[in-house]
Amino acid sequence: MAGIGIFWATISLVAFLLISTADMMGFFKPKNQFDVNGKTVVITGGSQGMGRGLAKLLAQKGANVVIVARDQKKLDAALEYISSAAKGSAKQRFHAISADVTKSEENIRIISEVTAWNNGNPPDVVWANAGSAHPELFIDTPVELLRSQMDINYFAAAFLGHATLRSWLKPTTVNQTEESAAAMPPRHFIITSSTVCYIGLAGYGPYAPAKSALRSLADILRSEVRVYNGYRSANPSKGPATDVEIHCVTPGTIFSPGLENENKTKPAVTFILEESDPRQSEDEVAAAAIKGLERGGYLITTQWLGALLRAGMMGGVPRNAAFKDTMLALVTPFIWLFMQADLEGKVLKWGEKNQVKLPQ
Repeated sequence: MAGIGIFWATISLVAFLLISTADMMGFFKPKNQFDVNGKTVVITGGSQGMGRGLAKLLAQKGANVVIVARDQKKLDAALEYISSAAKGSAKQRFHAISADVTKSEENIRIISEVTAWNNGNPPDVVWANAGSAHPELFIDTPVELLRSQMDINYFAAAFLGHATLRSWLKPTTVNQTEESAAAMPPRHFIITSSTVCYIGLAGYGPYAPAKSALRSLADILRSEVRVYNGYRSANPSKGPATDVEIHCVTPGTIFSPGLENENKTKPAVTFILEESDPRQSEDEVAAAAIKGLERGGYLITTQWLGALLRAGMMGGVPRNAAFKDTMLALVTPFIWLFMQADLEGKVLKWGEKNQVKLPQ
């Protein structure tokens, strides 16, 4: 009996490896899980950097795009840039909203204004992308800055998610059957976190905790929306109009005006820790993020280092690619044996060789 068990275990393992390898090589091409053609997309932080790159690419894919930021002048310039990249449909539309997304009432206004602009229909995709990094050593950071970093990097997304989901999860006004309900594509709420949610680096005390909180929020929302998706499945004429999907994107370093500002306050030791990190343009990070969404991913990275860090801290997070994620999860602990020692050694040596500012 033991021999039979080993035989079938071996057969199952080989079959799993063959299927997973074929999947990685593209033999199984899944349906696009994020088709935005003709859909209305809202992107906060859309006037520059990653947000502008996302808006441009989504415009190329046929979406109606609404960008949100504080500076109207930057919004106007970005809107012209984004609309010039449109797919070419005469029906495509573009809009900009000036708002302070750190305020809950402003996020409610954003969803309300977009719904009115969208002929009374809520947006199909909402991307909480606004954020900014102000790296400093923790004890050198004014407490007011600790709070403001949490406001823009966590509460802005949390408030937008709250307003969006309350809009999306209202009872449908259309008498849907099970068949028509099943045919409705889901709406997507997307949060931009950061690779710093996977690792603690000296200098990111004001910024990384908020981005880690976003990853936790996404995990919770992903679980909670299934309550409403399940109710809708059982009650198509009473539940929300569509299912809702939650996603979390974790980019690394992006060449952008935000990076230029970030580098003005970044401690020297943080530069050392990041010196070998991969960097992406706004277009590269947008393409990688949207590709992950089109594949149906939940926790999405945009470059190899982020994928490695993600694999080492997945826990109960869904696997985007079963074979690849499983293999990375097996390998990553061994890589960490060397990586952690290297990172900690760099910080220690920097402290030994440089004059350190001590609190007075």
